[in-house]
Amino acid sequence: MSPKGNQVEIHGRRLRLSNLDKVLYPEAGFTKAEVVDYYARIGEVIVPHLADRAVTLVRWPDGVDHQSFFEKRCPSHAPSWLRSAPVSDDLTQCVLDDLPSLVWAANMAALELHTPQARVSSLDRPDSMVFDLDPGPGATVLDCARVALDLRGVLAELGLESVVKTSGSKGLHMAVPVHTAVTDDDTKDFARALGQVLAKRQPDQVTVIMKKEERPGKVFVDWSQNDEHKTTVCAYSLRGKARPLVSTPVAWDEVSDALDDNDEDALSFEAPDVLERVAQHGDLYAPNLELEQELPPLTPQRSRRS
Repeated sequence: MSPKGNQVEIHGRRLRLSNLDKVLYPEAGFTKAEVVDYYARIGEVIVPHLADRAVTLVRWPDGVDHQSFFEKRCPSHAPSWLRSAPVSDDLTQCVLDDLPSLVWAANMAALELHTPQARVSSLDRPDSMVFDLDPGPGATVLDCARVALDLRGVLAELGLESVVKTSGSKGLHMAVPVHTAVTDDDTKDFARALGQVLAKRQPDQVTVIMKKEERPGKVFVDWSQNDEHKTTVCAYSLRGKARPLVSTPVAWDEVSDALDDNDEDALSFEAPDVLERVAQHGDLYAPNLELEQELPPLTPQRSRRS
């Protein structure tokens, strides 16, 4: 990234950066310049997870202490070289296929980047199945870790590998790479069935029911994230929290170690931590980009709707 005043040239694209001194995370004193720098430096590993996907930007133009808004429609003022793609008859979204596009979004104070499971080149074919493990009141990320490890075991019994990341908030996200001919209904039904298996085994700890009154003290296994209209925060995306937390891929050993040590902080990472982790470990979420796996058929009992 070659700067010249507030003008930068990235891979042959020119961008004008603005308000770089603005503090977007007041508690941490983390500025817009640091947000842009984080995304520029993490670009090598985040861009493959964004590429060919319609992105929903969540923007905090005045910082996380102020109002945010979702921007699904690609704005008319986007650079002419930035890719956009129609996802329905009346909606065209931005696609962040490269580093210049990512830095453009960061300069828009798009702290969070959310993507669907399907690519714009195959909107009816998700390439992964996701589980959003969300702790209800009284539950913690360590409860999510316990459920994640149990779910990983169930998946392994079915011959399926999975990857895991922090949500950058209170929970964990799991993904099962597929990259085979499945639909969102297939992945949604399968995720719900596995959630039901866990809820039956541990009814006091796990629920698949969305109603808030069902969730205190439990981990909600949100299978509905596989719906074709749903998005999940992208791996390596910042979150709009008090501090610059990141949805961070972790190794399964880190999940089990955090649980064994009763250490919630072991599953919480800020932007500088993530840059160091990637330099040391590479992309722990990389299997989600290409690993091909077949979902086994559901039994009638598992496919029964809750």
